[in-house]
Amino acid sequence: MPFDLIKKIVKFRVKENSRLTHKNSEKASIYYSTPEEYIKLQPQERQAALASLRQIIKSNLPIGFEETIQYGMIGFVVPHTIYPQGYRVDPKEPLPFLGLANQKGYIALYHMGLYADKPLMDWFVASYEALNIGKLDMGKSCIRFKKMEQIPYDLVGELCTKISVESYVHLYESNRPVRGK
Repeated sequence: MPFDLIKKIVKFRVKENSRLTHKNSEKASIYYSTPEEYIKLQPQERQAALASLRQIIKSNLPIGFEETIQYGMIGFVVPHTIYPQGYRVDPKEPLPFLGLANQKGYIALYHMGLYADKPLMDWFVASYEALNIGKLDMGKSCIRFKKMEQIPYDLVGELCTKISVESYVHLYESNRPVRGK
């Protein structure tokens, strides 16, 4: 269904850089204008964990990343002032680095650096396993936390310190597909 038609059917607030989280759905997602609002509108049993993760991320990310709402979740991005090219998929969007979202059965931490940096991924997996807090539930860049009491906050904080803005832009550039070949 075209986006314009969805806008006519469903009333929702739109922030300039937001997107629908379920593009193939006829229902539009709720939009949030601030990270605080995002957390406040989540189920009460997840709010404390989301707030703690957000604070740990903000406290540990190197200077240069900016917090925003991007793709319907809390996002930490490389702003256009640092990387004017923006995200390859949509250059109007700042380059995504990290996302924090409440999903149906878990809290998700989307860390694009893990996807782009195999040694970092190996370090994270080994560090998580050393904590003996259960099996790591992870996709290519998504870490899923199903049990709020088992979230390794210190490890997430340490992970956030591992990649600077400059390093991430370099990783992003070196992993971009070459067009025309």
